[in-house]
Amino acid sequence: MNEKPKEWVFSDPRLKELRQDYAAYTEEDAKVWKILFERQMPNLLHTASKAYLEGMKTVKFTSDRIANFEELNEILRKTTGWQVQVVPGLIDDDLFFGLLSNKRFPSSTWLRKMEQLDYLEEPDMFHDAFAHLPLLTNQPYVDFLEKLSILALKHIQNPWAIQLLSRIYWFTIEFGLIRENGQLRVYGAGILSSAGETSYSLTEEPKHYPYEVRHIMNTAYWKDHFQDKYWVIENYEQLFASLPEIEIVLEELMQMENKN
Repeated sequence: MNEKPKEWVFSDPRLKELRQDYAAYTEEDAKVWKILFERQMPNLLHTASKAYLEGMKTVKFTSDRIANFEELNEILRKTTGWQVQVVPGLIDDDLFFGLLSNKRFPSSTWLRKMEQLDYLEEPDMFHDAFAHLPLLTNQPYVDFLEKLSILALKHIQNPWAIQLLSRIYWFTIEFGLIRENGQLRVYGAGILSSAGETSYSLTEEPKHYPYEVRHIMNTAYWKDHFQDKYWVIENYEQLFASLPEIEIVLEELMQMENKN
């Protein structure tokens, strides 16, 4: 897995030189950010991974101020070398993995409305920024994200391969748990941005499995309700160390699919 990231992404017309227009945020936007932040952050002080909480301090997010990507990029440049790339919303797989392979995390800049506080079909900036971006300060985490995305680009024309790799991404970056000091903690952004799933994921109701590549790649996920199973890592280095196995299992499962 030594392929270099594809730099075409920087001139992709789908990005259209998008930037965060910070002055355009309204009073309602500020209120939504504040409500969501103050509703969720107290839950995370005792349930989130240590790396996430440390990352939150590093990026200096607060309830009183919507995340400013220009300021954040200065911080990330000095920590892991990553940057935030503004995107219009959900983007195609090739652009998504292309950005990640170039150490650019895609984020929208729009915030949900007051009547959408509890549910959105499409992730907004609160999910992207509040839940994802603090962990971009953790080196093993971003190294895993970068190399997984380079692998995805290698197979971007194969929908089955992308589906298998998306399962890894889903059950780690979006819905992963970690064990710290003998206790389950949350690091997946899909959980971190959801008060309901934060508490639910740590109960005995869903199943908890040790992180295992083959098991994850053979498991479909849900987008419309809480997951019924979660995989638990012991540390972020474990994710990065699993990349060779991910590549091996991916090849095996693609071969099996071709034979059927």
